[in-house]
Amino acid sequence: MNPLVVLAKLAVENYIKEGKVIESPKDLPEEFLKRKAGTFVTIEKDDKLRGCIGTYLPTRINIAEEIIRNAIAAATEDYRFDRIQIGELPYLFFTIYILSYPELVKNLKELDPKKFGIIVKTGPLAYSNQENVAFDNTIPYKTGLLLPDLEGVDSVDQQIFIACQKGGIDPAQEKIFIYRFTVEKYQ
Repeated sequence: MNPLVVLAKLAVENYIKEGKVIESPKDLPEEFLKRKAGTFVTIEKDDKLRGCIGTYLPTRINIAEEIIRNAIAAATEDYRFDRIQIGELPYLFFTIYILSYPELVKNLKELDPKKFGIIVKTGPLAYSNQENVAFDNTIPYKTGLLLPDLEGVDSVDQQIFIACQKGGIDPAQEKIFIYRFTVEKYQ
């Protein structure tokens, strides 16, 4: 099993059983202890989503800490599901996504739902005519995110529609910016 998947599994098991947040293991590959990135942790049970939470920009000191936090949040804070119970632990399947830094999409031809995830944002910059707007995470306007290569998401239009839905965004009424990102996926 991949060490990042093991990390997420241990984080969830420890938190659910003992209410404790584990520390980052020192024996992880060095890049995960030194590098910062946003991560998502998806938890499935019986081939059905059981929790998914993440960060598209880093909020912790390294990827390992990001995964620990997001794994616990996916198990306990995903508003779509009840908190994971001890009896479910042996039946959980984890997927870890490490996200690249989001880049502004200037043309929808730059998108591919199998290769790129997207972030759709509204906000004060979305109402300007600027051509090259850097990713802004400082102002809490509406945001919707969709990971790449999801089953049933086969077109760019479908990907944008779902991301807007997730963010409570009406693209017919609100100006949006679309950002794309790639992922390193571990199962």
